[in-house]
Amino acid sequence: MDDALLEVLVEHHNKGDHAQNGWKSHVYTHAIRHVKGKCNKDITKENISGRMRTLDHHYEVVSNILSQSDSGWYWTNNRLSMDSDDVWAKYVETWKEIKSYKNKVIKNLESICIIYSKDHANGEGAKTGAEIAAEPLEEPIEVSPEVAPERQRTGDAILCMLGDTKDLVDAFKTTKPIPLPKVITPAEILHALKLIPDLAEQDMLRCYGELVLNDRLFEALKEQPITMRKTWLLMLP
Repeated sequence: MDDALLEVLVEHHNKGDHAQNGWKSHVYTHAIRHVKGKCNKDITKENISGRMRTLDHHYEVVSNILSQSDSGWYWTNNRLSMDSDDVWAKYVETWKEIKSYKNKVIKNLESICIIYSKDHANGEGAKTGAEIAAEPLEEPIEVSPEVAPERQRTGDAILCMLGDTKDLVDAFKTTKPIPLPKVITPAEILHALKLIPDLAEQDMLRCYGELVLNDRLFEALKEQPITMRKTWLLMLP
């Protein structure tokens, strides 16, 4: 049933048919009819929502584990692969909930990743380093040496200083910090490569070496459907 359900959801995911708390209503209608036609099973919107929560949890667990360098994915067996039992024991020690995932078979991971993988935006209005550098610098205010500044009385000076301090505090309260650009980490790149079906280890290492040096290439990779990523990577010079 998952095959038929995910077939519909991937199609509508690529069309952007998401709603605030799930999918648009016509997606559920399409999925119910498609599962009935292919599997002869009657399901409801609630059945779909419940199954999606389970698949979402699978994605969360598997993607977190695959982000580590000592794990991988058996695409033929549809389950996790670990460097050793000791490595898995350390995972379970810190995250007991994943204990059942050592030998759990999770089919359709490719489709699950398409639906649940999320890009993290930098935030609206964020400035890049180049934009900040391009902004004109304020010219310093020069005081003419010919005109001596008027000497203030002590009380006036204190009041003036307090006024300036208040303005400064108010400015800090109302000024929003400039969000920093998102930094792509090597672990994020390695995780993305591990999700590509049938990508040989030698090819993975070569592509990893190129992507860690070029953020634009990695962004371009993420725009590709997961089924095209291997072909695209192997075409890189």
